[in-house]
Amino acid sequence: MSEDEKQPRRRGIYLLPNLLTTIALFFGFYAIVAASHGAFESAAGAIFIAMIMDGLDGRVARLTNTQSDFGVQYDSIADMVSFGLAPALVVYHWALADLAEVAPTLGKMGWIAAFAYAACAGLRLARFNTQAGSADKRYFQGLPSPSAAAVVAGLVWSGADWNFGGVSVGYVALVLTLAAGLLMVSNVRYYSFKEFDFRYRVPFIAMVVLVLLLAFAAIDPPRVLFAAALIYLCTGPALTVRQRRKRKAARGGGESERVAGEERDTR
Repeated sequence: MSEDEKQPRRRGIYLLPNLLTTIALFFGFYAIVAASHGAFESAAGAIFIAMIMDGLDGRVARLTNTQSDFGVQYDSIADMVSFGLAPALVVYHWALADLAEVAPTLGKMGWIAAFAYAACAGLRLARFNTQAGSADKRYFQGLPSPSAAAVVAGLVWSGADWNFGGVSVGYVALVLTLAAGLLMVSNVRYYSFKEFDFRYRVPFIAMVVLVLLLAFAAIDPPRVLFAAALIYLCTGPALTVRQRRKRKAARGGGESERVAGEERDTR
């Protein structure tokens, strides 16, 4: 046996990517605590910070070659808290719970919608993990859980910044929470933007667009982030309809060519 084979394999975890995942988990947990005390702006902001940490941990793991099965599973658990439970509980405390003041049935629908969102987030994450090796990298199947969380948290942050919530926006929150949850477990396709590799050169116009986006986000973070998340949510159904029309047109064109060929053969 070689010296490498004689040495026992060291057990442990990679520090940096899992530290970033832990930070994301912390902000997801903090969002729940803040919402339970009525600090909805802080709760929504914490979810967006968790999104940034979630975007960094995977990239840091790939850049430093520290990927591991442990990191994948830990990241999913953190995502379930930060983008599943936290948005559901934040929007419930902000508006859905107050629907009970209108009617007891609406109150029940409020917590059912929050639970449905959380359950759909768990299903979405489980499906993503099982299909990670075979799925098309260019697209997500279903709305990604961070994007769904951005829609819900953006609504709460915008409403809290404008000093309104409760029953006045309860119906909007109910519909948007259910829509975001159902889109997570749907077959609607969303661009993943994974074909962009920022380690290499990019066009100058791309940097200009990025700077403009950051400038707009700095002017009014709640509304800009909410609008961006809502636009991305709508791109999925639009992309799916467009692709189905293309396939239908392609099938129709192939059928027309076949019929034309048969007519030429009969002449």
